[in-house]
Parts: sequence; C-alpha cells; structure tokens
Amino acid sequence: MDFLNLNDINHRDFEYYTQFTIANKLDLKTHSHEKDQLLYAEGGILHVFTDNKHWYLPGRCFMWIPAGVAHSIISHSVNINLYCFYFDTSLNSDNFYKETKIYMTNDMLREMFRYTKTWNGSVDPTDASHYYLMKAIHALLPKMNSSFPLQYPYPKDNRLIEIALFLNKNLHKSYTLEQVSVKFGISTRTLSRLFKEDIGLNYVKFLRGLRISKSLELMAENKYNVYEIALQVGYSSLSAFSTIFYNVVGIRPAEYMAKTRE
Repeated sequence: MDFLNLNDINHRDFEYYTQFTIANKLDLKTHSHEKDQLLYAEGGILHVFTDNKHWYLPGRCFMWIPAGVAHSIISHSVNINLYCFYFDTSLNSDNFYKETKIYMTNDMLREMFRYTKTWNGSVDPTDASHYYLMKAIHALLPKMNSSFPLQYPYPKDNRLIEIALFLNKNLHKSYTLEQVSVKFGISTRTLSRLFKEDIGLNYVKFLRGLRISKSLELMAENKYNVYEIALQVGYSSLSAFSTIFYNVVGIRPAEYMAKTRE
C-alpha cells in the first residue's frame, strides 16, 4: 500500500478516500495532502511530527490533520493496524476541521472505523452503504470534544536531539539534568538555557513527555501491567506515575489500558 500516492488521494472528484494497512516500523517522510486526513491506529503508537511539534497518537485515539499541514509519521510498533481517511471539507466551516488535534475515540466511532478495514481507495457515492457510512463519520467528528494534549515541541538543536535519543533509551535510569550535563560535556546552566530556548520547556517537563510517550508504547504491547510500565519509564512510585499520566493524558493509566484492550 502506497501511503504517499498523493495524486490519487488529492483527486477532487472524490469526497472521501480510505486506506488500511498492517504496518511494521513505519517511517513516512514529510508530506502534506490537499484533503484533510484522519489517522487511527490500533496495536501501537504513532509519532507524528508537524512543524516543531511531536504528537503521540496512542491506541483508541484518532488524529485530525487539516489539509496542507506538512507532517511525517514514525512508528516503532510491529503489526500496527493503521486506518487513514481523507475528507474534502472545503465547504465545511466548523472549527474542528481547521485544527490539528488528537481525540479519544468512542465505541461507536471505533466500530465505524473498523468496518472500513477492507476498503481502499475513493468512496463512490453510488455505493450507498460505503458512502453514507463515511458521511456519518464526517458528521460525527465535530461532536468529539475529548481532545488529548499529547504533543510536545521536538528539539531542533542537534545536541538536544542526541540527548533526547539517549534519554529515550535510558528512561528507567532517571537521569538528572546535572548527570546529563556531565555525560554530554555541557554545563548545567547552558543545557537548561538550551531547553528553554529551543523547545520552550525545562528539562523536567521534556523528560516527562518522553516518559509518557514511552509508557503509551509499552501499553500498546499488552505485555506489562501498570506497575511494570511505571518502573520501565523511571517511576518507582505507582501513585506518582498514575498522577502524572492522568495530568498529561486526562485518564488514569489502568483505565486507559482497559479501554485499549476492549
């Protein structure tokens, strides 16, 4: 399946276009579409990069990407079920369609997404069952109000990118700013300033974002319980992990895991 067949996807004669694939370690380079895109994945987490923002798209959530927004997509997950929907919303004025955001998927919308699993390509208006299902999805989307704040600025500075990669591989060790400064030969003061100037976050908040992102990936693997995941991302206290996860994602980790396994 060619997910960058832009000529076909952007064909203005079609109001809706669908794609489904089972992806392994996805790496789609920066691109954009003339139509709005909805991404939905099960069995893993997608990393979506737009401008200087890094979005985490976990299971049971969908991401809305307006037309013209340049983005790249990476996933380290294996056998991830990836659904892509494209909409021509040029005649819609609702603000929902103008903002890049992530939303929790309710049970009804999830089943509607899954129903399209065998579809690939443009949706013909003469195929009533397919066309009106897409119309129903289209109509339901602006009703979604449970958006997830699952995005963080991503470093542009090469030194910070190297540090981010190192931290992501060693989250269980809970490196402090001072320890990272020594390891990479940068003074604590300079490193602290780099974080604030490059991404607008201090070290603690950036590390928290990496930890929550990794915890979502581990949850998608369905191999670990909440406490084991907390330890792997650097939290020795289950209550502390649960509180921070709730503050970022808006739902307790145990509740989130239960939803993704339904």
